[in-house]
Amino acid sequence: MRKSPQRMVQEDDLAPSQFLQLAAVDFNGVYAVHLAAKEERLKMTRLSLSLLSGPFFAAIALASAKVVDPQSLTRWQDVPWYLFALVVAFGVLSVLPYLRLIEAVNAHARTARAINNFRLLYSTKLRDDLDWSPNLPVDPRFPETYAPLAWPGVNVMVLATVNSTYLTVGVTGLSGQEPNLLLLVTGILLVALVHYGVYYVRCNVSRRRRLPRNPYRISNMEG
Repeated sequence: MRKSPQRMVQEDDLAPSQFLQLAAVDFNGVYAVHLAAKEERLKMTRLSLSLLSGPFFAAIALASAKVVDPQSLTRWQDVPWYLFALVVAFGVLSVLPYLRLIEAVNAHARTARAINNFRLLYSTKLRDDLDWSPNLPVDPRFPETYAPLAWPGVNVMVLATVNSTYLTVGVTGLSGQEPNLLLLVTGILLVALVHYGVYYVRCNVSRRRRLPRNPYRISNMEG
């Protein structure tokens, strides 16, 4: 049975109570996004630190089993090559949670920007009808993904430095070179810049993503 045209027509004017319902949904959505972002960062940080602690556990196990002389671990030249190989291996494995952390930061930032866009649509109506608007951001460009001094940016920089230290020390030990402080610091900085460059490029590519198809020509609020 076909619906009558009167039932298919929706009213343009919505009651203020309906906009208050939108505000309640908005607050719940913001809370869920921030909670999910925090949980994801904690999971990836814990996973990365667990992987980075692998070489230490391996060295303790080998020393306890008397496979490796504990005194040899205090001298660079006497450290077995397979311990340096473990350092490199776990340094490479720790790159995976690092990349996952970047994707999580992007996903949550995109969701937060979408909520800001959604909030912008109804906050103007609330301000006109009720003389009230939520004390929340309405800029669809916020939050910026690439924020070095924000907690995700600091987390990424610290993990990039630690991963770079593992990779540089491991490769230097496997190559049989004598430890040189300047060489190690330079290598750590270069590898850390590669890590951080991946974060910078990935976040900016996400920020300049292509817009989806808009067959109904609905105005886009994002600048």
